[in-house]
Amino acid sequence: MYCSPFVVFWLAMRITGHTVLVTGGASGIGFAMAQRFLAEGNTVIICGRREDKLREARGLLPGLATRVSDLADPLQRIELAAWAVKQFPSLDVLVNNAGIQRRLSLLQTLEWDELHTELAINLEAPIHLSTLLVPHLRKMPQPAVINVSSGLAYVPLAITPIYSATKAAIHSYTLSLRHQLAPHVEVIEIAPPAVNTDLGGPGLHTWGVPLDEFADAAFAQLRSGSTEISYGFSEDAKQATAEGRHEMFERMNKR
Repeated sequence: MYCSPFVVFWLAMRITGHTVLVTGGASGIGFAMAQRFLAEGNTVIICGRREDKLREARGLLPGLATRVSDLADPLQRIELAAWAVKQFPSLDVLVNNAGIQRRLSLLQTLEWDELHTELAINLEAPIHLSTLLVPHLRKMPQPAVINVSSGLAYVPLAITPIYSATKAAIHSYTLSLRHQLAPHVEVIEIAPPAVNTDLGGPGLHTWGVPLDEFADAAFAQLRSGSTEISYGFSEDAKQATAEGRHEMFERMNKR
């Protein structure tokens, strides 16, 4: 069933009073979003692969609830969803943020297990968790799924081919998810530009947009009711023509 934006405008997400699960929430963009949701009076749960990083996040934000979960593993996704619903029956917002980025040469012999881990965390996990949790979210008064994609969904960085491809897929999936779930669940996409985090490894994104600058801008757009949030490069790439995107790709990927 087609639902125009005018039919579902009332779903514009309120910022407070939610119970929010943020995947990959112990650091980077996930932590910054968790911090802002918590400051607005929401209950916030974060998950991540490393207990030490989760402890560090709790030390900085004592109000956080945490869960160790490796989202590359389908069984751990199932366990995470079941645990979250049982422990937090009011859960009504899923933020699919967890992701890894690997720089690699497609001219080299690559191990499939290594490639699949990136696919599993970046693409399979958001789709799987959404599938697991949407039946519960639909019971809530004002639920939402927030998928974190990337400006690279529009213009890929050739040295990160798997990451770029997964983010393009997440962008496509989010469009379909929004169409199918309207008006029951609001579906929001956040497409960051390069942000100064440790994504891909320490020191690789120090030239990117400062984390707090991006998180403040993204949260302001979320507050305003935007369902397609972008900033800087990602906004430029999203708005570019096909020719403009080709020029951006050539410029960004010069040898």
